[in-house]
Amino acid sequence: MATGPAPTPTRIALVSFPGVRAFDVSVITEVWGVDRTDRGVPPFDLRRIAADPAPIPLRGGLSLTPDRTLSWLTRADLIVVPGLDDHLTPAPAPVLEALRRAHARSTPIAALCGGAFTLAQAALLDGRRAVTHWNLTDLLRAHHPRVTVVPDALFLHDDNIWTSAGTAAGIDLCLHLVRTTHGAEAAAAIARSMVTAPFRTGTQAQFIEHPTPHTDRDADTLAAVRAHALTHLAEPHTVTGLAARARMSPRSFARHFQATTGTTPLRWLITQRIAAAQKLLERTDLPLPEVARRTGFGSEITMRQHFATQLATSPRDYRLAFRHTLGQPEVDMERPHP
Repeated sequence: MATGPAPTPTRIALVSFPGVRAFDVSVITEVWGVDRTDRGVPPFDLRRIAADPAPIPLRGGLSLTPDRTLSWLTRADLIVVPGLDDHLTPAPAPVLEALRRAHARSTPIAALCGGAFTLAQAALLDGRRAVTHWNLTDLLRAHHPRVTVVPDALFLHDDNIWTSAGTAAGIDLCLHLVRTTHGAEAAAAIARSMVTAPFRTGTQAQFIEHPTPHTDRDADTLAAVRAHALTHLAEPHTVTGLAARARMSPRSFARHFQATTGTTPLRWLITQRIAAAQKLLERTDLPLPEVARRTGFGSEITMRQHFATQLATSPRDYRLAFRHTLGQPEVDMERPHP
């Protein structure tokens, strides 16, 4: 039986030059450079781009051999810039000019961690919001005062440019870019193979160094409350009700919850409900009101409002973009899964 033509691979450009971080190069390669089509992940065509084909030394005795020059950026669907070992490393002028031309063509550009400094050198962040590792925010502000540096986001988007916080947040951003272009199931498949979470809630505020607090004896209780909420998403939840389950006052519960997760209880709950709704929209043909009921939004209108706020799309359009072939087993979001 004919299966139709193979899908065209998404073309990803990894921009490299002396000084880029080996870790970030590895993250980009692990997300987009591994063939996972046997697990339902779309094909990717990852190319290592540099100003010339000479091998690029990386820290730790490693090296990166480019397979395309900067001219290939005109074909790229997405450009990803790794972070830097020395965050003030000047990028080659041809690289900066190529990035400026790519942005003018409306090609999405993402920078991991200190890669924000490279985009700032290209003046691509002037007048825009950007994030980097929390320990580098003052340095980025000092050297690039026209950039609006956001101190605590894991990653953010402004005018077709993505930036992320340090190290693991680069993984978060890469998986988010897969999720927004190919759906939650593709991102989840990649995350499972990397043994990491498909997405993390909260901000990097939860990782910023502060004086060591007293041991939080309520951490296990809060984890149990979150687990309960996840396995009962269809039920209505309030801060008061969750606090009662934790045997805390609502004010104390909210304070401990934000210290632990980096976000508020209700924002965390909305994030979990959106993720559950995404799965149902991709994997089932359930009517939208039923998806809203199963994921705890209560009504299709409420679900649509949260999709618009968080994903800049509607549930209906999301389903059209990312729906899988019907016939797969229906997911029951009201019961825990093994």
